[in-house]
Amino acid sequence: MTATSNQTTRTPLYDLIIQQQARMTEFAGWEMPVQFSGLKPEHRAVRESVGMFDISHMGNLFLSGNNLIEQLQYLVPSDLSRLSPGESQYTVLLNPQGGIIDDFIFYYQGDNQGLAVVNAATTEKDKNWLLKQLENTSIQLQELSQKPVLLAVQGPQAIATLKPLIDKGDISSLKAFEHTEVLLFGESGFVSRTGYTGEDGVEMMLPASAGRKLWETLIAEGVTPCGLGARNTLRLEAALSLYGQDLDDTTTPMEAGLSWLVHLNRKGDFIGRDALAKQKSEGVERRLVGLEMQKRGIARHDYPILSEGEKVGIVTSGTLSPTLGKAIALGYVPTSLSKVGQSLEIDIRGKQYPAQVVKKPFYRTDNPPPKK
Repeated sequence: MTATSNQTTRTPLYDLIIQQQARMTEFAGWEMPVQFSGLKPEHRAVRESVGMFDISHMGNLFLSGNNLIEQLQYLVPSDLSRLSPGESQYTVLLNPQGGIIDDFIFYYQGDNQGLAVVNAATTEKDKNWLLKQLENTSIQLQELSQKPVLLAVQGPQAIATLKPLIDKGDISSLKAFEHTEVLLFGESGFVSRTGYTGEDGVEMMLPASAGRKLWETLIAEGVTPCGLGARNTLRLEAALSLYGQDLDDTTTPMEAGLSWLVHLNRKGDFIGRDALAKQKSEGVERRLVGLEMQKRGIARHDYPILSEGEKVGIVTSGTLSPTLGKAIALGYVPTSLSKVGQSLEIDIRGKQYPAQVVKKPFYRTDNPPPKK
């Protein structure tokens, strides 16, 4: 187990995770499992059957107040007015330059209530930013006084595995990015058909007691516990961005391949609108592309991307794909070098290794969640 500082926080599942002999690491101030049985078997379990992740470190910001949706519209580039109770939207918080402060999912619960699930490393930053933006509104922002369990159950067998355990509530009829309230082990919980693996599955928010019991029950039923290592390889195969690497406050949605969540023609003013409208009109100077290594060598975070020996960009994420058996990466390059088929090189410890721009995502599941 990796030694951690006194500042490290533990999730409600910590002792149960230790019982599974997980290898631990510090992540965003939390002591988290990086690996249980091994990265490859954990990765394969999610792709082929079902695996589960403790994601209780993520931030949960509850928002409520009159005209909630209308007052949040200025804070995001996505049109939240389209949401009905029980639906959610992946979106971003932006600075005036269009840079991404954080990416998150907003779950609309109706009755002027909603939940924003944000990244662990940016929870305090996001909370303070939102409080500042909402200080002259009637919107209230709260965090739970007791940390809930957030559990991601992912894979082709996720729904079938969980369905018999639900006392009340229908999770099988949920479509992608829909959510519902359930009763589990006698306690109320929240289930959404979302995930970060490229597979079907759900993310669940439960009181600590019910969450712990669910973890133990799923372990007993043979569900594979998975760590941050597999979570990273799974999300990268699906070309899902990681904040702090592929996204930050200097990257815009237009550059990062997230223009689909910017609804310029559907809504009025919002923070960063002018910058994004200019990029849509004039085009962007760089793009986040998918890269596949053509020979041995793995492109890692911060490795230089070269064109004819000259540095033109930087790798933001990279790994050896367990599913594809190839080294893959994401990175920013000039738009002129971003077309599929473009030949580039990666500087790996002073040596140049050939790479090629490929279509994203690198992997697409045969069992996607049903669309709305």
